[in-house]
Amino acid sequence: MRTVARLCLVLYTMMTFTACGSAKKAEENPLLAEWTAPFGVPPFDKIRTEHYLPAFERAMSLHDAEIDAIVSNNDEPTFENTMLAYDASGKLLARLSLVFGMVSAAETNDGLQAVQEQLMPKLAAHEDRIRMNDRLFGRIRTLYDTRRTLGLDAEQMRLLEKTYDEFVRSGALLDAERKARLGRINEELSLLQVRFGRNVLAETNAFVLPVGGGQLGGLSNDVRDAARKKALELGLKDKYAITLDGPSRIPFLTYSPERELREQLYKAYVSRGDHDDAHDNKQIVNDLIRLRLEKAGLLGYDSYADYVLSEQMARTPEAAGELLEGVWEPALARAREELAQMDSLLQTDRKGAVFEAWDWWYYAEKLRKRKYAFDEEMLRPYFSIENVQTGIFFLANRLYGITFRPVVVPVYHPDAMAYEALDADGTHLGVLYFDFFPREGKSGGAWCGNFTEQYYEEGERVAPVVGIVCNFTPPVNSSPALLNLDETATLFHEFGHALHFLFHDVKYRGLTDVEGDFVELPSQIMENWAFEPEMLRHYATHYRTGEIIPDHLVQKLRRSAGFNQGFALTELVAAARTDLDLHRMSRYEPFEVDAYEKQLTDGYGLIPQIAPRYRFPYFSHIFDGGYSAGYYFYIWAEVLDKDAFEAFRESGDLFDRRIAHAFRTEILEKGGSADGMTLYRAFRGKNPDKRAMLRARGLSDESGATAGAAREATGSAAGSSAGTTVAGGRLPSDGPETVSMEGALPSDGSGMASAGRESPSDGAGARE
Repeated sequence: MRTVARLCLVLYTMMTFTACGSAKKAEENPLLAEWTAPFGVPPFDKIRTEHYLPAFERAMSLHDAEIDAIVSNNDEPTFENTMLAYDASGKLLARLSLVFGMVSAAETNDGLQAVQEQLMPKLAAHEDRIRMNDRLFGRIRTLYDTRRTLGLDAEQMRLLEKTYDEFVRSGALLDAERKARLGRINEELSLLQVRFGRNVLAETNAFVLPVGGGQLGGLSNDVRDAARKKALELGLKDKYAITLDGPSRIPFLTYSPERELREQLYKAYVSRGDHDDAHDNKQIVNDLIRLRLEKAGLLGYDSYADYVLSEQMARTPEAAGELLEGVWEPALARAREELAQMDSLLQTDRKGAVFEAWDWWYYAEKLRKRKYAFDEEMLRPYFSIENVQTGIFFLANRLYGITFRPVVVPVYHPDAMAYEALDADGTHLGVLYFDFFPREGKSGGAWCGNFTEQYYEEGERVAPVVGIVCNFTPPVNSSPALLNLDETATLFHEFGHALHFLFHDVKYRGLTDVEGDFVELPSQIMENWAFEPEMLRHYATHYRTGEIIPDHLVQKLRRSAGFNQGFALTELVAAARTDLDLHRMSRYEPFEVDAYEKQLTDGYGLIPQIAPRYRFPYFSHIFDGGYSAGYYFYIWAEVLDKDAFEAFRESGDLFDRRIAHAFRTEILEKGGSADGMTLYRAFRGKNPDKRAMLRARGLSDESGATAGAAREATGSAAGSSAGTTVAGGRLPSDGPETVSMEGALPSDGSGMASAGRESPSDGAGARE
């Protein structure tokens, strides 16, 4: 206790000299003042763009003082005076970073983008100063080298080992010259990532396809009304505006018979960041790959993929690659079958025409109607945003006994709304914001993240503030927002991430995050409930009549669950493979981005009618979203989520409270307190079994019949929620379902460092 008192005295002495000035700054800057809003939510009603930079400068200065107090301590290093003190440092900076990161993705503007460009290199340099501080690392290393003699419990040992690994991965063992170079690389990388994301957003916002009233055949009234509203906002008289936002783009590609207009829209979407202009991202891609490879080399790795995967469950690019290759051929074979069926429909419409990529959504929908007499538009009235939100709240209550109630708190945009999460005993769990609809300042897709994190202060749990941000079909005129199946599944998915954050009960801040290829388990498992008949009866009611969704529609939904999975898997796995192979590069030479991507996909045998879900110039997941060399994460996690959901199936009760309690206490509450495989085995009592996932995807039939034929013939319910497709295949915003194969998961995931959480990209938290 004397050591803690001494540290406090040092900090108090250092801070006293600037107390008057700091008090004045706090009065003027709401980010630095005490947050007095209910539940500790950020003071969004007071925060202005000009507040961020001064607040960050102050927070970095305070963090430096906290670190200096640790390294200036002349006592021998102990877990208390070094590890606990380090874990408690930087809380203000972490709080500001979370708020700024969420707001700049959900409600950006020119001012915030300018702040990002100034701030990101400064934050990178600040982190490097700490992680490359020889005196600080020396104290941590002393503890690490003697860790077996310190009498630490499992969590303390995990924190020490994880922190040591993070310092080593950040360059703590490098000499001064290489540390300096690594610092410069990190600053450059941080700035390039900001510019990449800014360019994607600008390209997305810039494109508009004006169409006449006679060119809207096949589109629903809601889509027409939204297009008309957008045209009026843009001053386009007597026109309708189709944009690259998902709620506009996807219905047009799916239902419009105007082939030439579909082509324009599709090409605009897949060519973002690829126009050799001010928003072109190809040189940025080159620079990011060059710098990432150099960084990996400095740290002793052959490639950036080796560097990233060394702390994941997969451990090696070879293991991740084996997973992707295992599903590629069956997925591609299915896609070729789907193409042949759709091409026959095209030939009926346009004899001799060549089937193109922009035809897939349209003819997939025509084929689905023919095979299943099923049109997704028949379902929309049962999936209003209010209904689906009621559904996720109902599910959380059935599984965990928790409830949500609306609260009046400051919001960062009028569209946002907030709920207090209450545990089964009525205690406060946290606050959850929802922000559902597209706007110009919002990045594309959907994600979930923290505005504030869960931690402990003087033995008391400080509850988190969490946000779910989406780009769903907005309400038009007097109708509510009516979601499609993909948007419905996406909300279940993001709500899974939110529960993970809300249930966190982690003792040490350094044990909050989990491996990247484990982080999608809590989100993807929630999708399994979305379209179960028992679940639908509780939330899928007609927004006008209140009628529960009829059985005949539920049966059509289930029978069509495996439809178009070849396309959905192929485009997804193609993106994951290009990401992994790009980052497996071991020697950099300048490359022409489009040609290199084509070389990769041609090598995989990708058919020209399917493009990777994300092409490099707008692949924000990997270039500004924290998923570099890690887009395979979603695929890896599906083995876990399908096997975990199988526990509920085996019990005979999809809402089994006993199993849900185990999932909460062994996985959701634990954060990164243990490695992912240890947490999973504690919940399931065994290693994950791939068979549930293969059944869900229709890629395995244990009776020996052809998987796809068996699934379509029987309308198998296994994994029907996650396997449900929309027109043209599932286009998830942040939680793509994919497939992994036996042997991909190691038996032991120990020693893995934590990974980042989902973040926004073009579609982290993945997004569309």
